[in-house]
Amino acid sequence: MNSLQIDALREIGSIGTGNAATALSSMLGIEVRIPLPEVQILEFNAAVEKLGGFETIAAGIISDLRGEINGLMLALFQLDAINLLLGRTLGKQIKDYSELTEIENSAVIEIGNILISSFINALSGLSGVRITPSVPQLSIDMQGAIITVPMAAYGNQSDYIMLIGGSFLVEGKEVPCRLLLAPDVRSLNYLLNKLGICE
Repeated sequence: MNSLQIDALREIGSIGTGNAATALSSMLGIEVRIPLPEVQILEFNAAVEKLGGFETIAAGIISDLRGEINGLMLALFQLDAINLLLGRTLGKQIKDYSELTEIENSAVIEIGNILISSFINALSGLSGVRITPSVPQLSIDMQGAIITVPMAAYGNQSDYIMLIGGSFLVEGKEVPCRLLLAPDVRSLNYLLNKLGICE
């Protein structure tokens, strides 16, 4: 991709994460902001390192994208983020992922679903492209293993992944949360064409 195309995707990512922050703020009943949202197109290994390394344990909420755009979207939460979200929604915190109950798993999935859906709605609205996310699934594992899912699905087409977001600012505290978008090549070209920036 050229610099104009990457800049356009970055702008969409910035608007999408802003929408996600607004949706999360509404759910938690407190102000949630993303002071400096970032969007990067990174090679697989670089993306994992940017997130804190392959062996860092995280909760990943994964949703398939269908419609005019096919691919995967992934929301990644580490323990600090999960505890803040659970504390605000269920009044409980955990010391280890193994302590998550079925109800708490559902809460984490729903929060991830809100973030993914908010981003996808922004992307769809800005581009005029029809995108339907699937019911999300939760995976708790090392980040390297979680991110292998989108790369296994589309790695034969590209070694790159779109890394979106940064730290949400919640009640003055930075809470890391990342969204990863992995469209297939046909879908990416179609999206760029709809945005009027396809070569």
